[in-house]
Amino acid sequence: MIDFRYHLVSLIAVFLAVALGIVIGTTQLNGPVLTNLQNQVSQLQEDKRALEDQTQGLQAQLDDDGGFDEAVGPVLVADRLAGSSVLLVIAGGDVDPEVVEGVTALLGSAGATVTGTVRLTDTYADPATTSGLESYVTGPGLPAGVVPAETGDAGELLASVLAQVLMVPGEGDDGAGVPPDTTATAQVLAGLEELGVLSRDTSSVSPAEYAVVLTSGAVEGEDADVRTTALVELATALDAAGAGAVVAGDPVAAEDGGLIAAIRADAGASDNVSTVDNVTAAAGRIATVLALVAEGAGTSGQYGAGEDAQPVPAPVS
Repeated sequence: MIDFRYHLVSLIAVFLAVALGIVIGTTQLNGPVLTNLQNQVSQLQEDKRALEDQTQGLQAQLDDDGGFDEAVGPVLVADRLAGSSVLLVIAGGDVDPEVVEGVTALLGSAGATVTGTVRLTDTYADPATTSGLESYVTGPGLPAGVVPAETGDAGELLASVLAQVLMVPGEGDDGAGVPPDTTATAQVLAGLEELGVLSRDTSSVSPAEYAVVLTSGAVEGEDADVRTTALVELATALDAAGAGAVVAGDPVAAEDGGLIAAIRADAGASDNVSTVDNVTAAAGRIATVLALVAEGAGTSGQYGAGEDAQPVPAPVS
């Protein structure tokens, strides 16, 4: 008869056999598995180093290209805007100061005079400020001769007033070539500064024939669509009131939620206002100046590195 001790010894033997098998199996597998893992890690490290080298090479190539563009930019645009005046409008607090400086310098190389820089605040066309803006632009505080558009849209009202005091009428317009009264310009800008919708980055701002609107990133917030629409209306109004306008920004501005994307998606706006989606690069700043030249010749286009965009405007004779 088999007793309990026999069962106990049998169970111990089974467990010992299992444990011994695990130990032997692990010992036998450890070598190949570990070697395989080490080989994979080594390969990944080599791939990483190769990608880093490739990235550094591409960055060096980009730097060389950017340096070349910086060097030839003044030559490419030399005197293309001789005798012209340009207003800078900064729409967005994230616009790099180096971009503003670069565009300003290149406009100088083109023979243009920058008449000032206006910076729009985050509250520009914010629905929360609509009541105060409408009261100002439709009230008795406007200078004589400044007549707001007949519309109930606050963005259009504000755009029409700004366009009248900031732009010199182009050819074919009533009063072509006659600049607005600088006193009226200063008065309107001061009133809007009091409302907190803009500021002046330069000591003085005078009307100009052309406008460059510099933007960056996407418009954010609950009322982003309303504010973006208002910025499109402003760019369109500046273009219509003067000799032409160009909206230039970084690549993000050409994506959903960005001002450039909004203009390109609006057939009426894109037919009249030129856009540049790589102004953060030297090539984009060159394209911005050349786009103004094309605007003066009556041609608008979409330029830069984005989809369906031309690298630079076609030469204007």
